[in-house]
Amino acid sequence: MGQNVARGIVPAVALTVLVLAGCSTAPERDTADRAEPAGETSGSAKAGAGSGSAAEGAVIGGAGTPCALPVSFSTAADWTAEKVTAGDDPAFASLVRQGGVNLVCEIDAKPAGSVGYLRVWTGKGKGTPREVLEGFMADEKKAASVRYRPTEAGELAAAEVTYLITGEFESEPKKERALAVSTPGGSVVLHLGGLDTQEHEAMLPAYELAKRTMAVTD
Repeated sequence: MGQNVARGIVPAVALTVLVLAGCSTAPERDTADRAEPAGETSGSAKAGAGSGSAAEGAVIGGAGTPCALPVSFSTAADWTAEKVTAGDDPAFASLVRQGGVNLVCEIDAKPAGSVGYLRVWTGKGKGTPREVLEGFMADEKKAASVRYRPTEAGELAAAEVTYLITGEFESEPKKERALAVSTPGGSVVLHLGGLDTQEHEAMLPAYELAKRTMAVTD
């Protein structure tokens, strides 16, 4: 496998663990359209994360950028983007597919001092943003406290979800979130995970920057 493939192996294997673990009784899922609860917002403020704005780095998504996508957006300063490809390995290809979309790009926070990625998943489906996001979440078998809400990404109509998830090697749930948009070039899911909730909240400004600057590519 090449470098691009290798970078996606660990998160993809973690995803597979979550899917396989889903054969046990899944936590109750709350799928109501409502905003993120006040407790989560105050948690971000305490962490000193979500209240700030990320300095802009490179714009990705267009031709000639590390990841050619149906959308473009600004990445945070010092974050590095790299294309993810499955190559000819069918086993790996199955690991980077979730709910009708494929993992195509990872934006790494480590050069900026955090542990985690912004991940971009794309597909050819033509569903609404909510339908795309629900399909993506259908494979998150251990997700709990799932909350959807309508939102905007740049000038695009979008759907967003926040949830808690506990991995195989984690002692407590951590926050994750994703948003989906539908474009003429296909559907796009932008996902933010993180090593733990503290890292997730530290990376929120980068996620919000990408969300705020998202636009359809030419």
